Amino acid sequence: MPPGGASDRARGLTIGALWRIALETHDLDDVVAWPPDLFALVDRPLEASEAYRFVVSPPPGVSVTPPDAAAAAATEWLLWLDGDRSSPPPAVTAAWNVVRDAADVCVEDLSTGRAWQVIEALIALHAIADEACTGLGTAIMAKPGPGCEFRATARELLTETGSLARISPDVLRVLPRCRPSVGGLSLRSLCHHVFVTGPQVDVEWNRILTRPSNVLFPEQHANVLLFPWPLRVRARDFHPVPYTLPHMDPMEVGFFSFEPAEQLDLDLVEGVLRAAIDEAGTVDIVAFPESAITPPDIDPLEALLSRYGVWSLIAGVREPADDALGANWLHIGVRQELVWRHARQHKHHRWRLDGRQIGQYHLGGALSPDMHWWEAVSVPRRSLQIVDEGAVTISALLCEDLARLEPVADRVRAIGPSVVITLLLDGPQLSSRWTARYASVLADDPGTAVCTLTSYGMVRRCRPPGCKPSRVIGLWKDTSGQPIEIELEEGAHAVLISTNVGGGTSVTADGRKHVKPMSTLTLVAVQSIRAEPVSEPRRAPEPEATEAAGAP
Repeated sequence: MPPGGASDRARGLTIGALWRIALETHDLDDVVAWPPDLFALVDRPLEASEAYRFVVSPPPGVSVTPPDAAAAAATEWLLWLDGDRSSPPPAVTAAWNVVRDAADVCVEDLSTGRAWQVIEALIALHAIADEACTGLGTAIMAKPGPGCEFRATARELLTETGSLARISPDVLRVLPRCRPSVGGLSLRSLCHHVFVTGPQVDVEWNRILTRPSNVLFPEQHANVLLFPWPLRVRARDFHPVPYTLPHMDPMEVGFFSFEPAEQLDLDLVEGVLRAAIDEAGTVDIVAFPESAITPPDIDPLEALLSRYGVWSLIAGVREPADDALGANWLHIGVRQELVWRHARQHKHHRWRLDGRQIGQYHLGGALSPDMHWWEAVSVPRRSLQIVDEGAVTISALLCEDLARLEPVADRVRAIGPSVVITLLLDGPQLSSRWTARYASVLADDPGTAVCTLTSYGMVRRCRPPGCKPSRVIGLWKDTSGQPIEIELEEGAHAVLISTNVGGGTSVTADGRKHVKPMSTLTLVAVQSIRAEPVSEPRRAPEPEATEAAGAP
């Protein structure tokens, strides 16, 4: 390797240097008392050196700790955490003493395998700490037995700081996982329950602790009502916004806002709900596409959903721009008894309309095809909301957030939720288009199901030359096969999809096996829904109490 190569740059870097920032406000000798802290500290040198590869390809004449030893040591550790903490478990303290005393060992010595005793201790501690963190992400993984107090405290810490570790979240974060990576070899393929990441994305883990008395949560199945609103989109729903940036030429670049003329029709929503419940018995989740509703729609919509036993709403919300930037965000509402808990996740990538797209959507009467048009929305700090109801863990994304290779997509892939619901303001969700490609990435690894939903009005506007009109408003992709196009039948207003919630067996790259520790969703039924007539004019229901998400 030439001078200045990666090997030379890493030669002077030590384990202690990797720890220095993380430990500025943290006691090195106290990490044994908190598994996520120890996991973070051993993860950093393994990642920097890539010494984790020795788990599957050790140097000649040596071997790594058997996987069953990690589970046994983790149990001893949890018993100690629950007890008087007089004497830490030997398997943990012996390996930690080796690592702690190796602060001056160079990363290069780990990478080449020369510091084998340190490498073996790092790998062993990484597995033990991962096993000790079982059940921190989703309740389906939690096992009765030791560690109950630790898990409760860790979940509270996750809610308060966005990390399971006591190390400053401005430096690094330890987050739960729902499933391990299933292909290739990376450090994340060696951890099942937690992973280490940077501070770029605020991840909020919303655990559902209580259930509405009249709602049965999906233990074996989940019914999701996809409402592709607005059903009609006009060219005049897109209009220029008098907003400019000093470095952009206003003759070449403009900003636009989407403000559909059709306001949300709650009578239609109620008619659809009645028909869907008549078809399937229950509706668990109702989803609306990107920019489908406005903030004043949320309370009356959730009050209506409560009357029909729906426990969750996932909807795209628009706040139109005037002479400044508007907002485009994703609303997640989860009902717990009489209270709706709310979480908000902003869109991370603006839509840019060019001449080709303006022609494809036939918007030339509203926006000049000779310019580039940016969506006039602000771009706040990146965040990701996770909803864990025990059997199913849900994440939601807005449009291009599914496709962009950036921190949010990385966190979703590392967490591996049961399903990712992606809301779009896009054309037909055909298996030949971009959403299917990126959905397949998540379905292949880590095995997350993906459901996309767009507005039927936008589907009908999307008529590229030579292409027939489409009615495909959504797409489903899971581990069981090819993408499934979800079509809205003639005369229908929504589509009800039913999913099976099954368990699965996962194996980390070091051979640790977990039977049914995670939920896997597969699509089992698709039915277009035509609204039933509402016999009496709908009375506006009283808004229910709400509270912000954030309970552990």
